[in-house]
Amino acid sequence: MNKEKRTEIFTRFRAANPNPTTELNYATPFELLVAVILSAQATDVGVNKATDKLYAVANTPAAILALGVDGLKSYIKTIGLFNTKAENVIKTCQVLLDKHNGRVPDNRQDLEALPGVGRKTANVVLNTAFGQPTMAVDTHIFRVANRTGIAPGKDVVEVEKRLIRLLPAEFLMDAHHWLILHGRYVCKARKPQCGSCVIEDLCEYKQKTS
Repeated sequence: MNKEKRTEIFTRFRAANPNPTTELNYATPFELLVAVILSAQATDVGVNKATDKLYAVANTPAAILALGVDGLKSYIKTIGLFNTKAENVIKTCQVLLDKHNGRVPDNRQDLEALPGVGRKTANVVLNTAFGQPTMAVDTHIFRVANRTGIAPGKDVVEVEKRLIRLLPAEFLMDAHHWLILHGRYVCKARKPQCGSCVIEDLCEYKQKTS
């Protein structure tokens, strides 16, 4: 796929959705961090239902730490892998208080050192909370990047690096949101909705549906 085609694809994404953002509910970088940790192998809708109740009671590292693991579990027990996630969030709260004065760090190294935070989570926080042009490649972005031909790669890190390198700079800040939403609602895993896709004529997928 050439640069002109990629530019047109993202021009259309921007025209259709000028201000894309995460579907996770949050008001602070810390609330976003916790929500993203909880969102692994879970839906944003499910996470929002849990965090809406949790954040009304505790939405700072100190407040969540005061709940303890069992107290936190009572709020997030509807989310998959909640036992492990509760332990990671509590440990992360402790690290934030011990090493970062209770603030969420704005760099990859410190973020990835937090329990339960991997490269994808760090990228979401850096992009959405701190306005850095990172690319958080999840299953949706990995699928869309490969299926369309925008930035094919054999693993998520390769796709991430190719997207950063190949996309025009003007689109980098919002690109991962456009791609996630496109994969979630249009370019679905089992049955892509090619007939209602705004980039159908630019996409290089050979098995388009009607």
